[in-house]
Amino acid sequence: MDILHLVDRLEELFNESSPMPLTHKVMVDEERMLDLIDQMRLAVPDEIKKAQQIINQRDRIIAQAHEEANRTIELSKEQSQKLVDRDEIVERATQRAEEVKRQAQEETMQIKKEADFYAIDSLEHLEIELSKILSQVRNGIQTLKYDNQNAADEGSNPHHVKDATQS
Repeated sequence: MDILHLVDRLEELFNESSPMPLTHKVMVDEERMLDLIDQMRLAVPDEIKKAQQIINQRDRIIAQAHEEANRTIELSKEQSQKLVDRDEIVERATQRAEEVKRQAQEETMQIKKEADFYAIDSLEHLEIELSKILSQVRNGIQTLKYDNQNAADEGSNPHHVKDATQS
């Protein structure tokens, strides 16, 4: 399941929760909250797998660029060998081979840079989303703990609430 969908469901749960009068707190259905948290735990590895797929895709693109560069270099070498008989032609072929090699290396570097930028951008986006989710989960857990502690404190001490007129 998509992690962003789960975050939306968590937000819906929060919005559907009953507000507690005179506070900024809400009562959350604990079972639904824990179910969403469990689903998020399962979804996060999927997001990490997606990031790994992006990295693998980048590596494949780089490998293909290297193969193409090697083929181009080999073709250039073969062509230059055929022209060895003539000095002028050999000189031009050598220059052309070097130019093709340089271009292939530049293209390889450009493809690698673009793949790296794409991977970095994707991973940074994933990091931001995971940070948001982690923060929301932590806040939800903290709220539940605080509400449970307050409920426990109020339940064990029914005279806990002081009258405003007492000093």
